Amino acid sequence: MEARALQKHVRQSARKMRLVVDLIRGRSVPEAYAILRFSKKHAAVQIKKVLTSAVANAKQAADRQNERLDEDQLRVQYAVVNEGPTLKRFTMAAMGRGTPIKKRTSHVEIRVAGTAAPAEPPATKAPAAKAEAAAPKTKGKKAKPAKAAAGKTKKRTTRTKSEDK
Repeated sequence: MEARALQKHVRQSARKMRLVVDLIRGRSVPEAYAILRFSKKHAAVQIKKVLTSAVANAKQAADRQNERLDEDQLRVQYAVVNEGPTLKRFTMAAMGRGTPIKKRTSHVEIRVAGTAAPAEPPATKAPAAKAEAAAPKTKGKKAKPAKAAAGKTKKRTTRTKSEDK
């Protein structure tokens, strides 16, 4: 089961939020919750809200399809923070000037997905692996394949200085 949550116009710069999102990407949901709970970054509060929403969306999708969903088996499959629109403001400066202030915003997207059991390798690949293991190993050099036709190879001859003249 896969679900996503998107929060737009978060009033924090994308650069600061990416520091926290990088910590939870690819982790299981309970582990991500623990990381966000004990993080000192303010961005962790907003990202935890988005993660909670994504898990709730997965649960709703599973209920609609009459499937069972274990929230502990979900993983943060995709987590990204993009830049949102920048609010441009001005503050007073010396000699009647105004200096610009950029209040940056960001968009947070998190996708969670259930972990699938690893598929077994096909039976056709197993004999090939055994054949490679049975082949003799050389030290640092690969074995060269034998030439198909011996008559097609050219002989190299060396010339002496007297023959060149």
